[in-house]
Amino acid sequence: MSRYRGPRVRIVRRLGELPALTRKITERNYLPGQHGKDNAGRKPSISEYGVRLQEKQKLRYNYHISERQLFGYIQKSRRLKGATGTILLQFLEMRLDNIVFRLGLASTIPQARQLVNHGHILVNNHRVTIPSFSCVINDSITVKNTNASKQIVETNLTSPRFANLPNHLEFDKKTLTGIVKNVVQREDVGLKINELIIIEYYSRK
Repeated sequence: MSRYRGPRVRIVRRLGELPALTRKITERNYLPGQHGKDNAGRKPSISEYGVRLQEKQKLRYNYHISERQLFGYIQKSRRLKGATGTILLQFLEMRLDNIVFRLGLASTIPQARQLVNHGHILVNNHRVTIPSFSCVINDSITVKNTNASKQIVETNLTSPRFANLPNHLEFDKKTLTGIVKNVVQREDVGLKINELIIIEYYSRK
């Protein structure tokens, strides 16, 4: 399945809050679809497989990755020692587009991807245009030193979310420079998700 490009609020109504996908909110607190409003307030009956599928979809949509990319991260996580689910989240959190979002330079990961694709972001003073680029400890992420690039991120830095910088990152607002201090800890992952059942979903693949 390719990357989703449809209505994002519809996905939030189906799966719950996805902070990196969209900042939009909706008053329609029922599931999307023809019969969503008729079943408002009712708890849908979901099989165990359905629960695992929903958690997997939450991860995909929040980090704005394709099914193929997610499966690739699962395979890489299995080859390393440690808790596979935690390692998976660390891989996703260390993506350049996610770090740009977590630093407050973009309001969503899709917007962060656009910043990276258009060459507004530098890693260790080199332009990187690949959103899936994997950052490592001590990497420096900054905004290109042009008025156009700085104006794009200026509005995002005034967001209240900027105050919630995760512990593994630090950011200098004056120079628009972020540093990856460490690998993200599980409690600093900005998404409510059960990664264990996602690993179970892929256990036979």
